Amino acid sequence: MATIKPFPALRPKPDLAARICELPYDVMSSAEAREIAKDNPLSFLHVSKPEIDLPSNVDPYDGLVYAKGRENFLKLISEGALKKDPAPYFYLYRQVMGGHSQVGLVAAASCADYLNNTIKKHEFTRPDKEDDRVRHIETLDSQTGPVFLTYRAQPMLDQFVSRNVTSVPDVDFTATDGVRHTAWVIRSTDDIALIEAEFARIPFLYIADGHHRSAAAGRVFQSRKGAGASGYFLTVIFPHNQLQILPYNRVLKDLNGLTPEALIQKLDGIFNLQEDGAAQPAGKHQLGFYIGGRWRGLHFREHFVRTNDPIEKLDVTLLQKFVLDPIFGIENPRTSKRINFVGGIRGTGELEKLVNSDEYACAFSMFPTSIEDLMTIADAGGIMPPKSTWFEPKLRDAMFCHMIV
Repeated sequence: MATIKPFPALRPKPDLAARICELPYDVMSSAEAREIAKDNPLSFLHVSKPEIDLPSNVDPYDGLVYAKGRENFLKLISEGALKKDPAPYFYLYRQVMGGHSQVGLVAAASCADYLNNTIKKHEFTRPDKEDDRVRHIETLDSQTGPVFLTYRAQPMLDQFVSRNVTSVPDVDFTATDGVRHTAWVIRSTDDIALIEAEFARIPFLYIADGHHRSAAAGRVFQSRKGAGASGYFLTVIFPHNQLQILPYNRVLKDLNGLTPEALIQKLDGIFNLQEDGAAQPAGKHQLGFYIGGRWRGLHFREHFVRTNDPIEKLDVTLLQKFVLDPIFGIENPRTSKRINFVGGIRGTGELEKLVNSDEYACAFSMFPTSIEDLMTIADAGGIMPPKSTWFEPKLRDAMFCHMIV
């Protein structure tokens, strides 16, 4: 069963939260971070991407970078911009993006549960990215970016959350991207006990986003042998039916020596092809294809999707297996320089822009992977193809920090 516990979060002063809290370190480049934070000394990017405060030729994995992050982190604490709560609490964290709203529980989850697969994974991790997060945690003695977890929704927890989000929030701000972030502190010992008891009934948690953060936390836990608070890691845990998954689209550098006409002919053998298609596919096993200034609709022919394997039925798997590898010659999308991935938050207009600029030759727009597919694959111990899901909205770093000493 899932083991979670309250913790005394390090949190921003409410009136400074909008200036401190930032998008995760891994959704932007160093140049973009430098531009965002240049006029804001409180921006948490000075902690999560501290290379922005050093010369641009410094390697982002240089020891100086981690040391600078610690210096900036301790400065925010010493100046009172971040303050640690006096006792262990749970927290509720609501995000509103356009017409979508989701509320998660902020809690410390068990590293042992991560290692024994009570917290289930669906992606491989890269050692270099794990190493980076380990060094970040070790240098700060804190986890500053939460892991995004989900669970199969439970009515009792839904009711508890609904009751508690009607009270006056402890933090409430709208970020520059228009996403509203609201937080409540759960201080009542009875409420804390109720949350712990309800989660003790939940057999598994699932990583939606944050595989490298959770893997790094597990490694720190092992190296420190659970000393201090290192046996737990920072999470926000959402019921599965509140999550919003956007597509993760593909753009291709070239046509692998084919003419557009020859490529279309090959695609017509795999898909039912609609000459004037929509940019955004309407359902599973449908794709949009952009080339030569127009969108075509692609619908996988039935015999290509006739399988009970949950991984083989994913559109990203089907596209790789029957199109990207045999037609475009892209055997490994993880390493190929001829393919790139565009998060659905950028819209299909971004795909058109990239192709129209001649930087890319064509683009595929995808239908989003479902959270049910993710959980089914994780339950089976499977690994999803790279770039299968794009969750929005993103959790903001520094809304809550978990100190492990």
